[in-house]
Amino acid sequence: MIEAILAAVTATPTPTPTVDPNLVTPGPVGFVIVAVIVVFAALLIWDMQRRIRRVRYREEVRAELDAEEAAHGDDAGEGERDAPRS
Repeated sequence: MIEAILAAVTATPTPTPTVDPNLVTPGPVGFVIVAVIVVFAALLIWDMQRRIRRVRYREEVRAELDAEEAAHGDDAGEGERDAPRS
């Protein structure tokens, strides 16, 4: 019982660091790599937004053309409607 109390009261030694903290930092090379990844991700997001916007505009134009076609009641254009649009 007394041994358990003495073991709890005595201070535990702290380990000494074996690695220099300055050697494990990323440094300039790590900064450059992270900066390149961030720039690449930003360009990828910008391109994705541009492509999504383009698809959305095409779909809006198709909907407007279909609405105009339906409003005019043009039956002659039915054959053209079945053909895929690009």
